[in-house]
Amino acid sequence: MTAPRARTARRGLLVGLTVLTLGAVPWAPTAAAVSAPAAPAAPAANTEVITDWSETAVATVNGDAKRPGPEQFLWYGFVSAAVYNAVVGIEGRYTEYKWHERGPRSASPEAAAAAAAHRVLLTYFPASQARLDAAYTASLTKIPDGTAENQGVAFGERAAARIVRLRENDGRGAPVTFGKQPAPGVWRPTPPTNAPMAVPWLAKVRPMLLDSPDQLRPGPPPKLTSKRYARDFAEVKAMGGKAGSARTATQTETGLFFGDVLPVQFQAALRGYTTRHGLGLVDAARLFAAVGTATADASITAWNTKLTYGQWRPITAIQLADTDGNPATAPDPSWVPLLDTPPYPDYMSGHCVNDGAAIRVLSRLTGGDIDFRISSAVTGTTRTYTTAAAYNQDVINARVWGGIHFRTSDVVANRIGTHIGDLALARYFRPLK
Repeated sequence: MTAPRARTARRGLLVGLTVLTLGAVPWAPTAAAVSAPAAPAAPAANTEVITDWSETAVATVNGDAKRPGPEQFLWYGFVSAAVYNAVVGIEGRYTEYKWHERGPRSASPEAAAAAAAHRVLLTYFPASQARLDAAYTASLTKIPDGTAENQGVAFGERAAARIVRLRENDGRGAPVTFGKQPAPGVWRPTPPTNAPMAVPWLAKVRPMLLDSPDQLRPGPPPKLTSKRYARDFAEVKAMGGKAGSARTATQTETGLFFGDVLPVQFQAALRGYTTRHGLGLVDAARLFAAVGTATADASITAWNTKLTYGQWRPITAIQLADTDGNPATAPDPSWVPLLDTPPYPDYMSGHCVNDGAAIRVLSRLTGGDIDFRISSAVTGTTRTYTTAAAYNQDVINARVWGGIHFRTSDVVANRIGTHIGDLALARYFRPLK
């Protein structure tokens, strides 16, 4: 749909994207010296447009469309990349994401961000038009009428159109299926839903940062007859069961805490960070885009690995251990995990690869003191992490204590995610020379 030229119509088309606030960080803008006579100062950029649109994106993708968690990372990546290009295309400071257009310096970057977020979301989720139009109106209401707003809206539409063009024929929704037949070590649908593999097409989607879906795919999981597999098996059997587990109360809470919808948790955590630390509009857009694109590619890499190796989940492995050929494992037909097992193979962990990517980006952009406050609707609690190591240790343990992953799947995934986070900042979102 074409953006109306009238202001009232434009306001019916704006969606707000959430911004992260990162306070005094090494990459924050420095104050510029002002010589006399000074020109009238431009209004300070309002970062609410980033955080607002993050909330709207979550309400649209997770709420209205009810897309599976792993898929959500892709949509938030699209939105954040468009918003980032809209903002830095006007404000500068960082290289644009796969684009080389510049907007008028007099344009409103807030209007550009809102227009970009709205257009991307409306393109892919037209059923949410009422929600998106209302958010767009709310965003434009905060911006003075005039040329700056009009120029910003026009440039934001261009930034969104660029992302939409880049993502054409990228493999979303392709007819991909999990074709391996049940056998020892091979994944098959698991209780309680016994559903087929969710979003298998994600394994073949063109990445946003990487060159191909298999670029960082790791080697295969441990062989069923190996000592490493036996160790992983024994640990998850002892620590991950719903009943009779050796977990402490704290370990149980950790397993449950990270059973929430991770992309939704991340978006809220980034919004909180932005607000607490007063991150400027440009750096907030950069943080959301770097995390958004890195986690999109982390999900693609995880799904490519899952589809390739198709390793069975702990619930299947433990119940059918008498078929694995390993004398160090023993079956328990009644064993079930603390968390419900999601419908896709074990290796590698989609949760842990996304954790590694997001936290690596945040750690590098903040110099290591991440101040990452993340909340869980499952436990109703909030946790604060100051280092990447502490956070990654908890998420790796959580998936074992939840009974849904072998430790090797978590450790390998977290390492791959860290590489993706590094690559995101090495190739993209770089300071302008």
